[in-house]
Amino acid sequence: MKISIDPKAGFCSGVKRAISLAEEELQRSGHLFCLGQVVHNEQEENRLTNLGLEIIDQDDFRKLQNAVVLIRAHGEPPETYEIAVKNNIRLIDGTCPIVIKLQKKIRKSFIENYEAGGQIVIFGKKNHPEVLGLSGQTDNLAIIVEEENDLTKIDFSQPVSLFAQTTKSKEAFNEISSKIRLNMEQEAISERTEFCSTDSTCRQVTGRDQNLRNFANENDIVIFVGGKKSSNGHYLFEIVKSENSNAFYVDSPEKIVKSWFDGAEQIGVTGATSTPGWLLNEVAANIEKLILTA
Repeated sequence: MKISIDPKAGFCSGVKRAISLAEEELQRSGHLFCLGQVVHNEQEENRLTNLGLEIIDQDDFRKLQNAVVLIRAHGEPPETYEIAVKNNIRLIDGTCPIVIKLQKKIRKSFIENYEAGGQIVIFGKKNHPEVLGLSGQTDNLAIIVEEENDLTKIDFSQPVSLFAQTTKSKEAFNEISSKIRLNMEQEAISERTEFCSTDSTCRQVTGRDQNLRNFANENDIVIFVGGKKSSNGHYLFEIVKSENSNAFYVDSPEKIVKSWFDGAEQIGVTGATSTPGWLLNEVAANIEKLILTA
């Protein structure tokens, strides 16, 4: 029996950067506030908490004075930066560079097109922290589309600029984009119906799809490690599950069930972009321990 860890699993570069910034400040001062979960993985969050990281929400943030706060990879709306200046808060900005570029594109499009009747449409989860930050670039006037039913919010007789939450699937974005284009063509009113579609999905996330499909088919059993609240984790796990029915989602080594591996020759361990490498190693080690005691 062989156990292999997916070499392409683990933190994306944006999450690695945010955690690295947190670790640097914690090593220097021993304490750091973080606005929201730095990563959607309970084990990694517990590790950072033990180092001195303190998670706060928006209400806590508004009350802070003279403090140091980490902005996580998801990014924040302009209001957060305004509050920081007002309350003398030093921000350590861990916003993913890809998200920063997207925020700037959305802000530019909003300024250039809104007064002319243009609509900014963001394909993503309306309460996701990244989407809240993106919508903030439009003074929260963006139309958030989670699924096809939400397209009724759009006035197809007016110009539309479409963007996507970076962690959405490329295929789902293309589908939504095609449906908007079709509706606009049907309701076209001269040049006022200009449609600009910007595929802003992150290639580090969407590019993992085919790799995961291959990895799932190479193994008899696949253990997918992800946080309970990781939307990216659950999305990627569905890809694995579609290729290999013997796939199981766990958030810690303790959740492994010995009977899963009966008759298996090849076992694969992979995870979400928010899953730390050290946790993948612990899961693999626990599997090995269970098998050896069989």
